[in-house]
Amino acid sequence: MTIEIKHQIGLGPIHDDSLTIRTTVFVSEQGVPMQLELDDPAIEATALHIVAYVDGKLAGTARVFEEQPGVWHVQRVATLYPMRGQGIGRQLFAYIEKLAPGYHIQALELGAQVQAKGFYENLGFQAFGDEFYEADILHINMKKELV
Repeated sequence: MTIEIKHQIGLGPIHDDSLTIRTTVFVSEQGVPMQLELDDPAIEATALHIVAYVDGKLAGTARVFEEQPGVWHVQRVATLYPMRGQGIGRQLFAYIEKLAPGYHIQALELGAQVQAKGFYENLGFQAFGDEFYEADILHINMKKELV
């Protein structure tokens, strides 16, 4: 099994691959309306889109953008069903953390689906604040300091 991770800022082929994964996981599997998944065209056009490929096939994705100075907001983290349980999410986050210093990023924040909280805790994230609903799915804010 060969895993390759690629990224690009803004729109293009990596973004297109990311949207394919996001649509499958969030819209088809979880029932998130497409208009919520494609939330802000400005974010889509300026975010860093990251896609993992296993043996050349789509596997997982995430997007990040600098919501405040030095902090990347990580969103749209998803792994296609056949690829789950193979460490794709862990590798996506290792890749994000490797990229972060080049963008002067000192911390990562995200709104985790509560059912995935343990995954993020295992990656070193800590929950903060109250739980909240987004797209009718219960979430919790989490943060990881990188320095």
